[in-house]
Amino acid sequence: MYTKEIIELDKKFIINTYGERSLLIVRGRGMQVWDAEGKEYLDFFSGIGVNILGHCHPGIISAIKEQSEKFIHISNLYYNEPQVRLAELLTERFNGKCFFTNSGAEANEAAIKLVRKYYQGLSRACKKRYKIITMKDSFHGRTLASLAATGQRKHQNGFSPLPSGFKYVPLNDIDAVSAAIDEETAAVMVEPIQGEGGNNVASNDYLHFLRMLCNKERIILIFDEIQCGLGRTGEFFAYEHAGVIPDILTLAKPIGGGLPLGAMLARDEIANAFLPGNHASTFGGNPVSCAAGVALIETIMKENLLENAIVMGDYLFKKLNLLKEKNPFIVEIRGRKLMIGMELAFGGMEVVRQCLLNGLLINCTAENFIRFLPPLIITRNEIDKALSILGPILKEVQAQGSKGE
Repeated sequence: MYTKEIIELDKKFIINTYGERSLLIVRGRGMQVWDAEGKEYLDFFSGIGVNILGHCHPGIISAIKEQSEKFIHISNLYYNEPQVRLAELLTERFNGKCFFTNSGAEANEAAIKLVRKYYQGLSRACKKRYKIITMKDSFHGRTLASLAATGQRKHQNGFSPLPSGFKYVPLNDIDAVSAAIDEETAAVMVEPIQGEGGNNVASNDYLHFLRMLCNKERIILIFDEIQCGLGRTGEFFAYEHAGVIPDILTLAKPIGGGLPLGAMLARDEIANAFLPGNHASTFGGNPVSCAAGVALIETIMKENLLENAIVMGDYLFKKLNLLKEKNPFIVEIRGRKLMIGMELAFGGMEVVRQCLLNGLLINCTAENFIRFLPPLIITRNEIDKALSILGPILKEVQAQGSKGE
């Protein structure tokens, strides 16, 4: 009755932007969550990649508790230590300065504004620069500017007119991105791995080419690591695989340890284009969220979770490829370490639904791509358990689809 009551109240009071959902989660711990009836689920999607340490990690809980007993919010009219400590930890790995937001979309909005402000402060010729090149199948957020930057028409439909100034080119296409640059181009924006677009990986050669191209054309290179950053790929930042450093970096999802938080990092020269009053956020860099973020990074390093992401990511990749060898309807395994998934020859939503009924939480994007975003704390036993659920369901759904043809 409790689940039914909450669902009915949701329908009555919440705007329906998320569609029908059948699961009411009431508790989580580590890799597991439980519904109101006490059923246990293995969480292989970790809140769209947010819970990178799993649910209710003791280090995160302790940091939240400690800071919330001091003060919860004071605004950015005053200094707060957790915000500074988190910025310090981030800029130890990216040489620049931070601006904190509440979400990934806001981090990308800040990056877009900073690019335009930077060029407005340069010569008359540079003032023409405002256009940003992004990739087809990219996803940068749902605010109007970040939506305009997103290279997927399906997300943009119904929201015209969108802000102008964005061009879209295919990922990993050197000729296309070169041809798209003109005298009004200000930046190139790319996800090192396109998550929502189906785990399309930007090749190391492509990222090196973008860095060279942006240097040559004197334009800004932006990496959106909102989903792929902070350890998920086995490196702290995903761009480290290629050894290519962007001018601006955007982060979110796991950065607040489960609390709302995002960040835009920029090289000093570019960051300094923002002056007092140019940009702001009431809740950006909230002290409780930042305290959780500090605990998150310290835990990743202390517990050697980057190494675990590499080892477990390789193990998961191997297991998925073994599954692929036995099932020709699995088209491809794509991704990197613990940001991985499989493209199917049929729609994936029924697979997700059947997995949920059998105690496994996964996701489908791009209609037929099954995504896995497990926490960095994952073990071999949990991978084996997940695939023991997934394997038979894939065969069953495929067989049912074949009968219906």
